[in-house]
Amino acid sequence: MECSVQMPTSHFNTDFCLLMSSHVLLKEALAKGSNFVISPLSFHVLLSLIAVGSRGRTLQQLLSFLGSKNIQDLTSLSSQLISLALPANHENNHNLGGPTLSFINGVWVAEGYIIKPSFEEIVRGVYNATAKEVDFENKADEVINEINTWAENSSNGLIKKLIPREAVPRDTLLVLANALYVKGTWAKKFDVLRTQHRDFHLLSGQTVTVPFMTSQKPALHLYGSFDGYKILKLPYRNGQDTRQFSMYFFLPEARHGLQNLVNRSRSNPKFFNAQFNLQYEELPDMWVPRFKFSFEFEASKTMMDLGLELPFQSINKEITEMVDRPLFVEKMFHKSYIEVNEEGTEAAACTAAIMIPQCLRYPIPSFVADHPFMFMIREETSNVVFFVGAILNPLLES
Repeated sequence: MECSVQMPTSHFNTDFCLLMSSHVLLKEALAKGSNFVISPLSFHVLLSLIAVGSRGRTLQQLLSFLGSKNIQDLTSLSSQLISLALPANHENNHNLGGPTLSFINGVWVAEGYIIKPSFEEIVRGVYNATAKEVDFENKADEVINEINTWAENSSNGLIKKLIPREAVPRDTLLVLANALYVKGTWAKKFDVLRTQHRDFHLLSGQTVTVPFMTSQKPALHLYGSFDGYKILKLPYRNGQDTRQFSMYFFLPEARHGLQNLVNRSRSNPKFFNAQFNLQYEELPDMWVPRFKFSFEFEASKTMMDLGLELPFQSINKEITEMVDRPLFVEKMFHKSYIEVNEEGTEAAACTAAIMIPQCLRYPIPSFVADHPFMFMIREETSNVVFFVGAILNPLLES
């Protein structure tokens, strides 16, 4: 029996969140030599919720950056995106054989403040979130533990300590958060018996030995060779609905070509939304490293550097539609986790906003990912990017 999942019917503009991904990769991960993964979808949904609670120039700036014309357009897209990241039969809790999916939103409001009915209606009806009243002033430690436990449980135990204790002042009025979880099995699994240790060449010039995976035998894979990089697409096993998930590996031709590839994606935010011209090719030499790691950062400075400034300005008094007091976004925390092995992929991401009151190819093709590369996880029928990241050293776990 086929179950239909509604797909976004209008253009889903991921440009800002994908641009932010490339910016963070360039400024944080490459500069520090760390692996990197974030969820553009998680950021988009949380920024959309902040937009719903805003007005004036702040609302217009958020709409512009999120690529929507008005609140109605934004909430319609958010509703469809949230549905895209839910189990196909989530109301009946049935698993239809595809990737395991979960996407949850949460709202915590300070005691003595009531969420405005119009905002609460959208929070419940569109974002499937319930608001809980908590005591930030006197029980901050307990509240932070509660939110972090919520994030850990909602991400199947993968995201721990999303919000640091010192990040939540006693005068916090509101915390918005979401949690995304994806677990998919490869349509064609790697052969665990053929996994072997091989050299991986770091950007520093050093070499580390890591487990590399390969297919059961030389097999047909979706592959493309482009100007300076190659792409390998590995589909996940589909369920009984219309969604199709895949993981893409973007491998620079040059061992030190990752920065050029990042610059390419940064100059063209639609890079990850492209319909790549991939063909089925037999790859006698196909090796991808096994990896597992987490990545976290505070996003407010990055967003302001990219021009999204008004929601984070303490003098701004335009986030007024959440509670009966103007707010601004003090901090925005994001933490992601991903594991790729012979069976498939498990990934999770959580984002939280702390809001306080105003104050050309002829040789035999091959794909050997033995040097730093980029990746993404995308839903193919909508082109929605769930995760994007890069591997600089497969041995690093955080």
